[in-house]
Amino acid sequence: MRAGGLVESERYTLVMKYRKLGSSGLRVSEISLGGWITFGGTIEEGVAKSIVQRALEGGVNFIDLADVYCNGEAERVMGRMLGEFTRENLILSSKLFHPMSDDPNDRGLSRKHIVQSVERSLKNLGTDYLDFYFCHREDPETSLEETVRAMDDLVHQGKVLYWGTSVWTAEYLKRAHEIADKRNLYAPQVEQPHYNLMERGIERDVLPMADKLGMGVVVWSPLAGGMLTGKYNDGIPENSRAKTTNWLDGRLTEQNLDRLRRFSEIALRLEVRPEQLALAWILSRPVITSVITGASTPEQLESNLRAVELELTKDVRKELEKLFPRT
Repeated sequence: MRAGGLVESERYTLVMKYRKLGSSGLRVSEISLGGWITFGGTIEEGVAKSIVQRALEGGVNFIDLADVYCNGEAERVMGRMLGEFTRENLILSSKLFHPMSDDPNDRGLSRKHIVQSVERSLKNLGTDYLDFYFCHREDPETSLEETVRAMDDLVHQGKVLYWGTSVWTAEYLKRAHEIADKRNLYAPQVEQPHYNLMERGIERDVLPMADKLGMGVVVWSPLAGGMLTGKYNDGIPENSRAKTTNWLDGRLTEQNLDRLRRFSEIALRLEVRPEQLALAWILSRPVITSVITGASTPEQLESNLRAVELELTKDVRKELEKLFPRT
């Protein structure tokens, strides 16, 4: 990454990098864009559109959503702007699992809910197919074979190109592939776990299992809810996520704040922003396909995109992993 990474207003041509999705032939941008609490939520639709436009200009090809994000409004916001972009150039995803109404069947991973949910998401997005369709969590109340068969059907119907999982254990991933292999069904091709310098638990078994199974890995919350951006180093700002939600409850301890301040000092020494360093560290890890980032402004997105240009030395990686050891 060239010097000057701290200059917020600078514009230059960024060369996005792409990685294969596990053993598939699909190539995904190293940085992707998610609309979790932003699309249809914390930002206006016009701002969301400008962020998507800038992401595509920067080479991002993967946009990640879910039916539960703002109760479907995130999908609808993307759907209203989708016609202005070339659909074939996009990798568009959604997810299902969480309750969408009081109906007892409007949740989980049953065949009924899968079939109804994909139709609702396709309608919200105004598209004929999803590139990725994720099972948002495991469903112990539904036979895993029922879920795998239903997702296989969606692939055969052309409504889904690749199906995936999100926050599944290594054992569940293994079982899903065993069922698919035994029944000659499409297996999940991508896992979407929670992963960042402060949340490294998936390194024990999920990442090795995904690698063994030929799955791609696209990670969410890479900046630990904003903690790795430096915004909480001197306290909790008004209107921040820590003030408006319980997402960071119990995490802004003195021990963590001390580590976060030291992390920001490393970034300053390297002449990059803390968020760029945090994203670059994830991209330096084996098996990772893409990092799903959120953004409230185009400028925030541009800062995130620059992480693809930052190559960390072995010494820097060791320093970061010592500062944030796996627990």
